[in-house]
Amino acid sequence: MRLRDWQGDNPPPQCREELFNMKHARARNVIERAFGVLKGRWGILRSPSWYSVKIHTRIISACCLLHNFIRREMEVDPLDTETEFNMEHQHEPEHANIDTVEPSDEWTTWRDELAQSMWNERSSN
Repeated sequence: MRLRDWQGDNPPPQCREELFNMKHARARNVIERAFGVLKGRWGILRSPSWYSVKIHTRIISACCLLHNFIRREMEVDPLDTETEFNMEHQHEPEHANIDTVEPSDEWTTWRDELAQSMWNERSSN
């Protein structure tokens, strides 16, 4: 999907920050939906844990691989039936809120460089 297809009636971004924010919001929505599905299947992803980032990465990768294997190999995925049942009986969604965010110069620099790269790529097309 191209940028102009996604933005619909919204005006095009006027600067690199607007372009970055628009793409970031779209990616975040996709990631949140994917994690919602994974958390529905794998209990280890539903609660906080104190594993290292390296172990978290491996757990998430394993959950994704197993999820995809189940979806590919099973004619009927039990999660689909369970999800339909839960959606019919769900009153309020449960969300884990992030209470604090600590910025760092390294992440700020990375974000700004990525935003500039996106803007340069868009401008050259």
